[in-house]
Parts: sequence; structure tokens; C-alpha cells
Amino acid sequence: MAELEAMLPRILEAPGDAGVIEMIVRRPAEDEREIVSEAELDAEVGLVGDNWMTRGPARDGSGPDPMAQLTLMNARSTDVVAGSRERWPLCGDQIYVDMDLSIENLPPGARVTIGDAIVEISPTPHTGCHKFSARFGADALRFVNVGLGKQQRLRGVNAFVIEGGSFHVGDVVKKV
Repeated sequence: MAELEAMLPRILEAPGDAGVIEMIVRRPAEDEREIVSEAELDAEVGLVGDNWMTRGPARDGSGPDPMAQLTLMNARSTDVVAGSRERWPLCGDQIYVDMDLSIENLPPGARVTIGDAIVEISPTPHTGCHKFSARFGADALRFVNVGLGKQQRLRGVNAFVIEGGSFHVGDVVKKV
């Protein structure tokens, strides 16, 4: 835990108003990852080619959770918990950005551009699960889910597509 906490200053220096898309990962099936350099966001299906539509029901059992269509994770936080860029996709998120995703910077309802698309930050919290803990350890799970890690949303943030569009690794992600 001390090693993770020692990296907090670097994570907290992530830009607030505009950042860069560092990685895009589609999940075509359970436990499968496909790293792509460009992708499309769609208001109906989320990240085109991702399995969000078939992943499981919303809390009310009505189908995929429309408030959790996409997940974005701070690339600096990802690097700290994953240990290497090759392990980033194991976090299970789709879009890794060098940007401050904290509650203070991007409260629920805030909108960001991702390439040509616009997404809205969801009020639904995005927390680490048993898979995250198994892949990165119990300390990593506590680091991202408790206290400052929770406030800074180091585990990432749920979002949904307002306006579809294409985007690429290296594109700017920007507060609207």
C-alpha cells in the first residue's frame, strides 16, 4: 500500500480540463480484450464492438445499465495499479485517459468530448470488484476504492454516450 500511496502525487497532477486518450480497449466477450487505436461511440451500443449490451442486467433487471455504458479510467492510476502498460486492459475499462476524473472535477452530469463524441459522467459509481482484486491485489482494490482513491475516482468513472462519433488514441478528451 505504501508503494501505491507514494505514487499519488503523480496521479493527482493529471490535467483537469483536457487530457489525452492513452488506450482504447474493447471487450468482445467475457475476459477478452481487444486493444484498438481507433473506435466509434454510439448512443445505442456504447463502444462499437464492445459487449456492454450483453454483459448483464441493470440493478432493476431490465437489461444493460444505461448509466454504465462506458468506463473511463485515469491512465496514471491505471499505470500505478497495473504495473505495466501491457496489463492495463486487465482493469476491464474501455477508455484510458490522462485526465482528472475526480468527483470535484467531473461531477455526475458533467460532459466531456472524446474525439468527435460527447459522453456524460454517470451518477452510478464505478468500483473495483473481485476480478480487479484478483488481478492486482487487495491493496490495489483498497487504494482505488477507499478514502482519497474513491474521491479521486482512481478506479474510474461510468459514463454514457450523448452524441456518437469516432475517436483515436492520442485524441483530446475535454470538458464541455
